[in-house]
Amino acid sequence: MNLLSLYLSHPLTTATVEYALDITLSRGVENGYYGKSDTLHVVLAPFGVLTLIAEGKKEILDALSLLRVSLDAPGLITQDYPILIDSELPTLFKVTNNEIILREASTLNLNIIALAISQSVGLEHYEKRLDTLFLQSRRIVESIHTFSISRRAHLMQFAKRLALTRHDMVSNLLLLDKPNILWDNEDAENLYTRLAFILELNDRHETALSKLSQIKEDVLLVMDIINHKKSEFLEWIIIILIAVEIVMGIIEFIR
Repeated sequence: MNLLSLYLSHPLTTATVEYALDITLSRGVENGYYGKSDTLHVVLAPFGVLTLIAEGKKEILDALSLLRVSLDAPGLITQDYPILIDSELPTLFKVTNNEIILREASTLNLNIIALAISQSVGLEHYEKRLDTLFLQSRRIVESIHTFSISRRAHLMQFAKRLALTRHDMVSNLLLLDKPNILWDNEDAENLYTRLAFILELNDRHETALSKLSQIKEDVLLVMDIINHKKSEFLEWIIIILIAVEIVMGIIEFIR
C-alpha cells in the first residue's frame, strides 16, 4: 500500500471531497474525517492536511486529479510512506524510517498512521513559516539602530503574526495531548507513539516552540527600545515647551 499526505494551500471541505471521490466521510480521530472505497482510504485532518492511502500510486494520482490538486504546485509540502501488510508478523506492527508493516490493515490503524503523518506534514508547514519569521526577526534586530517610532505599527503587526502562529501550532496540530481514542486502545497508542518517535514529532515541536520564544524575545527587545525612544521624544517635547514658556515669560517681564 502507498500513503501520500500533503498540506493543502486551499483547504478542502468534506462536501468537496465526498462529491469528487464519491465517498462518504465520517468523523474520525481528533475532529478529523475519514472515508474509504474499494481502492482508496481518505483522511482529512482539521489543520488542512489530506492523506490518501491506496494499493497503487495510480489510485492516489487519480484521486488528486479529481480533487484538482496538483503535485507540481510550488511550495507544496508532501510526505509519503509505504505500508506493507504481513499476516505472519509476530507483532501487531513494525515501524522504521523507510516503511510501516502491519499485521492487518484495520480502519483504526490506517487512521492512526494518517494522523501521525498528517501532523508531521502540518509541522513542516509551520517550520517553514517559522524560518521566514526568524529571518524577518533578524532583519528587524539588525536595523534596530534605525528603527523609528513610525514603524511601531509594523512591529505590532509582526508580533500579531507571531502570536497567531504559536496559537495555531498549539491548538491545530494536537501534539500536546494524545488523541482521546488512544486512552482506550493500548495497541493504537503504541502504534501512534512509535510513529511519533520515528517522525520526531515532539522534538520538532519543542524546537519550533523554542524558535518562537527566541523571536518573541527579539520583538520585546525592539519594542522596549522603541518605547524608550518614544519616552525620550516626549521628554524633549516637554523640555522644549517649558523652555518656550520661560522665554515668553522673560520677554513679557522685560516689556
